[in-house]
Amino acid sequence: MTKDLINCTITLLVFTILLLGVHIYISHLFFSKNMLYLPIWGIYVFHFFLVAFVFFTIRLKQNTNSFTLFLVLTIVKMVLSIVFLLPIIMGKSEEKVLEIMNFFIPYFFYLTFEIYYINNYLKKQ
Repeated sequence: MTKDLINCTITLLVFTILLLGVHIYISHLFFSKNMLYLPIWGIYVFHFFLVAFVFFTIRLKQNTNSFTLFLVLTIVKMVLSIVFLLPIIMGKSEEKVLEIMNFFIPYFFYLTFEIYYINNYLKKQ
């Protein structure tokens, strides 16, 4: 592993832990009575591995068109997100809006993190 992969992984892990802590705190403070189908930690594990997969794939496929690869991987992430949310969409939860918000708010934070790191990586290339 190269230094930038290790730095990105450590930064992503710290980002995940901080965001998860804030999310659990807010959820406990305002929504403690609501029963959720998807655990909050499961959502963050899902996002962590997707972002790590995208960054590692772009890093390892240096000779290809990185922008096209990023777009393809983003579409794959969207499809996997829909599959991940399928139980909620099919009606397994009484709190659909809360479940969707619990998923997509971190999704956009992770997408911002991913774009920032990939942009910095591509500038170095």
